[in-house]
Amino acid sequence: MDLPSFNLTTTPLTGLTGLDVVALPVRGGGSAGNGAGNGAAEGSGPRVGDADAEVARGLGIDPEAVLELQKAKGAPGETVVIPAVRRDAAVKSVILLGIGDGSPQALRKAGAALARQSRDRARVATTTLADLEADAARAFVEGYLLAGYRFSRKSEPPESVDQTVDLVVADPGSYQEAVDRGVVTGRAVRLARDLANTPANEKSPAWLAEQAELVAERAGLAVRVWDERELAAKGFGGLVAVGMGSARPPRLIELAYQPDRATRKRKTPHVVLVGKGITFDTGGLSLKPREAMVPMKTDMSGGGAVIAVMSALRDLGVGVRVTGLVAAAENMPSGSAQRPGDVITQYGGKTVEIMNTDAEGRLVLADALAYADRELTPDVIVDLATLTGAATLGLGRQYAALYATDEALAEALLTAGQASGDRLWRMPLVEDYRSTLDSDVADICHVNRDPRIGGGSITAALFLREFVGERPWAHLDIAGPARADADADEITRGGTGFGTRALLRWLEGLG
Repeated sequence: MDLPSFNLTTTPLTGLTGLDVVALPVRGGGSAGNGAGNGAAEGSGPRVGDADAEVARGLGIDPEAVLELQKAKGAPGETVVIPAVRRDAAVKSVILLGIGDGSPQALRKAGAALARQSRDRARVATTTLADLEADAARAFVEGYLLAGYRFSRKSEPPESVDQTVDLVVADPGSYQEAVDRGVVTGRAVRLARDLANTPANEKSPAWLAEQAELVAERAGLAVRVWDERELAAKGFGGLVAVGMGSARPPRLIELAYQPDRATRKRKTPHVVLVGKGITFDTGGLSLKPREAMVPMKTDMSGGGAVIAVMSALRDLGVGVRVTGLVAAAENMPSGSAQRPGDVITQYGGKTVEIMNTDAEGRLVLADALAYADRELTPDVIVDLATLTGAATLGLGRQYAALYATDEALAEALLTAGQASGDRLWRMPLVEDYRSTLDSDVADICHVNRDPRIGGGSITAALFLREFVGERPWAHLDIAGPARADADADEITRGGTGFGTRALLRWLEGLG
């Protein structure tokens, strides 16, 4: 579906024509200002600014009376929808849109709420951004684009319209860059969602590699795809082992971004992003129950986020060198599948004892991490994966677990997550748990062997750490927030594209 067009304009709402929806901002109780730059006084209840109230009254609406009647609070994302009451009304509906304290976090919710209320309306106009900071404008646009996302394989897909959103501000120049960055980021997250939501009968490792090649062509990236023969010849034992139970063989996808001369730093750091790309996960011979298998088309969400991040780097003017690796395989049970008790050799030579074939993600990641460490000489490595149910049990569905070997890297990612809406929570790499990965027959076991110690997400991170050498490294276990069971704010049901926004914010901050 095409993205809405965002038009920054100084034309007052009363001067715009052909509007379907007018959204007027409502500050939460106790906040000064009104989101329209016309000096609403501080008060204990929700406030509509003087100029916006005048617009509402011109449409036959008493906004203060409506807010009181509806017991509205002006909370972020709260909406009061007032349909046109006259046949000759200038607009079809007016929305009183809660923006809370006007912060980026509040504006992201407001943008999402307006998108849902304005779905399939061709012309929307709002003064919401009029006296807000540029970062709030970016959050508003991102929220609008993400809440408006839809994915369908119905024979008759939902109708859509070419939508224009007029953003009324005093100085368009001060907001244009923020709005443009919001559009680029929103487009990238929607790509990550499309990749995650594509049914597994379409989405083989080869298909995912084809999508990455299309992205590379559009985004000016170098691309290399390793097929199953190359993977076996070069010693990618984890990818080969996980993929050998499927009729659809594994792939390693490598995307490379070099910044333009104008944005490149004198000494350009090299960041490697690694994503888990399990296109469907049955658990292999350690077969999942049916209900746990149903959402497993999204088990490549980490890999999808890496492809999406790479798609946006040039448009955002990121000034550092970035390589994206996606370790893609399908984990299926068959006569050729790997078995519990097998010993495999990962890239670089480390041997691993397999105890549970449903812990396959860390095996494909280990190959990609070791390859990055040994061959790509990065300054920093970050991986993300829907890796463990333990992370979801510990943090729920709104936070991802963050593990890191470098304090500055951890702090930068936490900050980027908070700013972007992809929230992260720092978790410890508990050294006392490392012994639970000891193996009697191999260099390491890939799952915790001591039933007295839980910490499944921690031990998975400790396993991955074995393959990154001494380089600064962070691991994002996104198993909880990578998929959603219902719409909420800017999140839509299905694959969420989690991690895309956080990584883009972080990379933008590097240069």
